[in-house]
Amino acid sequence: MQAMFEFMANCGCSPGRGAYDCALHAARQVYAARCTCRDFFGAADPACAVFVPGATFGLNAALQGLLLPGDHVLVSSLEHNAVMRPLQALEKQRGIEVSVVEESPVDAVGVRSWEEAMRPNTRMIAASHASNVIGICRDLSVLGDLAVEHGLWFVVDAAQTAGLYDINVSTVHIDALAFSGHKALMGPPGIGGLIVSPRAGTAMAPLVYGGTGSQSETESQPEFLPDRLESGTMNTPGIVGLAAGIDYVSAISPTRIRQHIHSLSHRFIAGVEQIPGIVSIQSCLTPTAVVSVVPQVLGPSELAYELDAQYGVMVRSGLHCAPAAHRFLGTFPAGTVRFSFGWFNTDSDVDYTLEALAALASSLPGE
Repeated sequence: MQAMFEFMANCGCSPGRGAYDCALHAARQVYAARCTCRDFFGAADPACAVFVPGATFGLNAALQGLLLPGDHVLVSSLEHNAVMRPLQALEKQRGIEVSVVEESPVDAVGVRSWEEAMRPNTRMIAASHASNVIGICRDLSVLGDLAVEHGLWFVVDAAQTAGLYDINVSTVHIDALAFSGHKALMGPPGIGGLIVSPRAGTAMAPLVYGGTGSQSETESQPEFLPDRLESGTMNTPGIVGLAAGIDYVSAISPTRIRQHIHSLSHRFIAGVEQIPGIVSIQSCLTPTAVVSVVPQVLGPSELAYELDAQYGVMVRSGLHCAPAAHRFLGTFPAGTVRFSFGWFNTDSDVDYTLEALAALASSLPGE
């Protein structure tokens, strides 16, 4: 917040739109943020760090920019609508084919099922690093090696894990990694990134065309990164805030943050198992911040409302924009109540939430 305030108070200009001092300062700030993203995600070059409004935009850019008519893409059974909806649209618009690879709800690292689903026209593997419904996390290197072996694009949704895990796109062979700034990276909402491999950045058709502040003498989109994939006025305050968030996370270390969140998640799941009428749909092996529960009497939306109204506990209920995952898990159409823990939460927060759940469960009819 302080970095964003200082930028707006002392500069507030768009980069690449002038040669005056403030515009140059803005450009330097954006370039520094690209370098921060390069170092944090192991990108090949700062130009491979493309700034987008969020993970959804980044995934759309990758899927729509890389898939061609007739291509076949493999996705997991736990994907978010940020992957499934663009693919459904591409099925209608370009005739691409989509195969959903079913995985165990407690193990998302197997590779045999992915190999068995491949076809001669398979061109891409698109997978979330972790489910936004139950938090299970996959080993990206397994799918990355598989993509290299078969010459496929590898697109990863890291909205749930960027900032919690050390993700090196180069060593894991990721062609496009989409992430949000406002989650574990502790940046502001409305900003995210797409880290692209040099080959993907060159092959990817832009999702948006327009002014870039470069090569203004031509009406053709620039071919070089990042301008090729960044058109229009940038969210420079958001980019500055994102870089500050990554610096903060780096100073603590993703490993330390993850260990703290794991401890909270494990404490919460163990407590839920002692509450009649509230069922967790995952084990204490939950690797990320997300824990989903199913109330046995009232609906998820009612439980979420009462948690907020009576106890000030804010959770999300329903399908969490991932109906495919809920169909696979057997929680469609009502969904679940999802709890998410962060670096600033404490054991006391978890215990208070468990007390609230127990009180609500004991007050239900039939309990």
